[in-house]
Amino acid sequence: MKILLALAALLMPVSAIAADAVSLSSEVFVERVKREADGSTKIVREAPSVVTPGDKLVFVLSYRNGASQPASGFVVTNPIPNSVAFAGGESPGAVVSVDGGKSWGALAALKIANADGTSRAASADDVTHIRWSFSQPIAAGSAGQLSFRGVVK
Repeated sequence: MKILLALAALLMPVSAIAADAVSLSSEVFVERVKREADGSTKIVREAPSVVTPGDKLVFVLSYRNGASQPASGFVVTNPIPNSVAFAGGESPGAVVSVDGGKSWGALAALKIANADGTSRAASADDVTHIRWSFSQPIAAGSAGQLSFRGVVK
C-alpha cells in the first residue's frame, strides 16, 4: 500500500538554541535504486512525493551562521516523524531520546519502561528525537549540514 506523505509532515519543525543569526533549513530525500541503461544499478536521492513502507529516507539539516560573530552553545533538536522509524544518525555527535525529549543519550544506553515495572533496552523504533550539541562555536559566515536516516513504517 502506498502512503502519500505531505512533505510538510516529513520536514518536522527543527528547534535550535543559539544566536539568532544562525539559520536552519531542512530537506528530506528518499533513496531509490535506479537501473542504468547498461544494466548496472546506483542509489539516488530524490525528493519524495509518494513513498511506501520500507522506503529509506535521508533527512538533511543545513545551518549557516550569518552573524559577524561566532555562535556558541548551538544545539539542534529534530523530532522523528511518527510515520518514520529512526535508522541512524550520519552526522557524528548525535544523541537520541526515546521519551519525547525528556532524556538523551546513546541509543545503546537508553531503556524503555514496561507496564509491569520492568524495563527493556531501547531500539531504533523507540527513538522520538535526535539532537546535536556543538562543542565548538560556529564561525561567523560558516555553514554545515547534519543528517540522519529513517525508514517509512
